[in-house]
Parts: sequence; structure tokens; C-alpha cells
Amino acid sequence: MPNNSPLNRDYKNRVSLDDVEVRQQTSRYWIIIVTSFLLLGGAIYMFPDNAAPLTNADDQALIKPIAASASMLSVPLTLPDNDDAELPLDLYKAANQQSRTVKVRNGDNLALIFSRMDLSPKLLHDMLSSSKKAKRLKHLVPGQTLKFVFTDYEFTALVHEISKTRQLRIDRINNSNGESFTASIIERTPEIRMTHASGTINSSLYMAAQDAELPDNLTMELANIFGWDIDFALDIRKGDSFVVAYEELFLDGEKIRNGNIVAAKFINNKKTFRAVQYTNPENKTGYYTPEGRNMRKAFLRTPVDFTRISSRFGKRFHPVLNRMRAHKGVDYAAPRGTPIKTTGDGKILFKGRKGGYGKAIIVQHGSGKQTLYAHMSSYKRGIRRGKSVKQGQTIGFVGSTGRATGPHLHYEFRINGVHRNPLTIKFASAKPVPKQFMSDFNARTREYVALLDIVGSNIAFRTP
Repeated sequence: MPNNSPLNRDYKNRVSLDDVEVRQQTSRYWIIIVTSFLLLGGAIYMFPDNAAPLTNADDQALIKPIAASASMLSVPLTLPDNDDAELPLDLYKAANQQSRTVKVRNGDNLALIFSRMDLSPKLLHDMLSSSKKAKRLKHLVPGQTLKFVFTDYEFTALVHEISKTRQLRIDRINNSNGESFTASIIERTPEIRMTHASGTINSSLYMAAQDAELPDNLTMELANIFGWDIDFALDIRKGDSFVVAYEELFLDGEKIRNGNIVAAKFINNKKTFRAVQYTNPENKTGYYTPEGRNMRKAFLRTPVDFTRISSRFGKRFHPVLNRMRAHKGVDYAAPRGTPIKTTGDGKILFKGRKGGYGKAIIVQHGSGKQTLYAHMSSYKRGIRRGKSVKQGQTIGFVGSTGRATGPHLHYEFRINGVHRNPLTIKFASAKPVPKQFMSDFNARTREYVALLDIVGSNIAFRTP
């Protein structure tokens, strides 16, 4: 075994496997020989040569089994040739290949880990310099694992578990051209199983979802799917109900996470909304009604997760100016620092302080539409004038700058310069399923559309 081997210190004080085998075999032989002599001595004591002969036929029959047992003790012992003795399989494997798994600790880096494994800094440098994939090892996160593989006491491979389904493997190759490394990403495909949850609302969607054991992230996704049609802060009624079919992902029989909602139904104030997920042949995914209309609208109904509407659209008594004044937007009371989302795709037209609005942003949308977000505490990093933004993208955070008595968001919606009530305006839907994909859409979603008509039943969902 090489003196500089990373595993040398585990084996350097051991005698060779051949010597261990010889000693074990010799011990076994002496035990068998001593035991045999003791048994033979006992038999001689019980049946001495000068014992009176047994003349009775019955007595002769009784002695035959004992005599047979005594004769079995005279089987000769054969000592095998020690050179031909086979090495036990587990020792053979241990001597030729071994792996050690290391869990990344807080403050760890590759240099520290390689040092603990008695691997040289040069090996680490050569490995990281071998490819761009290998450089991903620099970005370790506490809790991740590194598996070191050794063959014949020499380091031969490193496996980094990036996630439950992704691994980075780096193999060390020695050939006539010298040493080299090959890196590859190994993707594992989890098994998809379908399940469902359903519930009736007594106080809030969140509490009903908790009772139905629907995970929190899927509760938020459910609200996002129907958020263009239902205001979950204002429109929810006692007795509203929902049913959700969603994916669970398993790896080696163990659940690793929840997948997406594939179908959902929400009954709000006796009006039924249904949605199914569909990925078209161009790999674009969205939620649609069973008829193929897009659930997504051109604008979100609300730009912030809020606790209440503190002031509606129309005339009101201004709390700072102390007089009646037209209120051209909607005020959403929310804790300071709550993220503010742009309600539609567009481009930043204005960013900065704007009189009584305080810190504000104006987004220009198509067809003469603008939205304004005011009294912000700060802006999202990277947001600047002229930058394009997507629907639902965070652009800033709730505050109380300008003429404001407390933290809230003032939100306005304008069409060709005219203010419109954001709570009542009708928004157009995004593009529906293209006609050329409708047959594929119907084939893929037919089963789930039928299942949505049954709320709270024990349904066996099939993986699509």
C-alpha cells in the first residue's frame, strides 16, 4: 500500500491479510484436534478393551448406534494448502474499493474538506481547473454531501449531491497520457404520483387548506390560479369550497417534494371556476378553463398581499388634508416591507419621489394603460426607468413616504390618462389554447375535467 495513500493510516499497523489467514486457519485446526482427542478419550473410557463381552442380543442392538457415533470421530482431518485459500469477499471489496461520504459543515470549503481526507491541494487544484462543471464544486451549501470514492487506496472519483435529483460526478483517469478528469451531471427522474385535497371554507382559505392538509405552497398556487377572477381578501364567503389535484414526487420510494397543481375547482359565492394545467407541444405551460380559455388575465386583481382595503376608489375625506377629495385609486393596508408586484407586463416609465405620492413607480403597459404604485419604502434592486417588467414581478416594498398616515400601498389604474376603479374594471384574458393544439389539449385534460365535478370524493388519480 502506498505510504502517501489517503487511507494508509487506517491499514499501516495491520499485518498482511495472508498472515491473518494463516493464524486463523492454524487456530481452527488446533481446536478441532484437541476436541477430537477429548471425544476419543471419552469413548475409550466408556468402552474399555477389557470390558465383559455382551452376549445378550438386545444388549448388542443397543450398542450399535453408539459404535456408529464413535466411528464418525475417526474421520481424518485434511489441512488445505494456504496458498490456495480464497480471500473473503468483504475483505476483497474493502481492499479494492471504498467510499467515504462527507457532509458539508458551516464554514466549510473544499480546501478544508480535502485536508480532512488527506488529499493534496494539487489534486484539488487540478480537479477544479479541469472543466466549468468541476468549478461548481466551489459553491457548496451546508448540509450537502460529497462522496469520495477510492480504488486500491487511490482517489478515483467525487460525487457531489446538488439536490435530490441532481448529482455532479468527477472521475479521475490515469492513462498513458497522464492524469485527467471528466465531469458529468447526473439527472434522476422522480416518480410522479397523483393525490388530491378538498375543503369547505368557514373562516379563511388558509384555515380550510390546513384542515384539508393542503401544503402551504400549493395553497398559494391555488390562490394565484384563480386570483384573476377572485379577490381572496374581499370575495371569499363562508361555504365556499375547493378541490385540488396535485403531484407528489418520489425517489427510491421516498417523497422528496410536492409537484404542481394539475387541476383545481373553486366555488365562490355559488359561482364555479375550474382550471387545468396544460403544456403544449411547444413546451409552454399555463392554466386554462376546460374550454381552453386562459386563466391568466392581462392584469392581476391586486398588486400586494394586504390585510384590508383602507380606502376605496371615489370621493373621501382625506386624513392628512382634512377635506373631501377625490380618491383616484385604492389603498391597501399592509405591513411595512411587504413586496409590491406589478399587475401587468410593461416598462418602467417613472421611478422616484412624486409629491404627496412619496416614493412611487409608474409602469407603462400596452394600449394606453398605466399603473401607479405609491408611498413605497424602497425599490427592488435593479428596478430602473426604461426596464421591462413582467406581471407579478416585485418592484418595491410597502412604506409610508409622502402624504400617508401609516404603511400602505396606493394603487392607481389609468386608461388613456383617465383613472379607473381597479376593483371593478374588467380585464381581458391572455391568449387561449391555439386551435391547432385543441385536440391535444382535450386529450390530455379530459380526465381531470371530469374529476373536478366531484368535490371531496375518494378519487384514484392516474399519472398523465
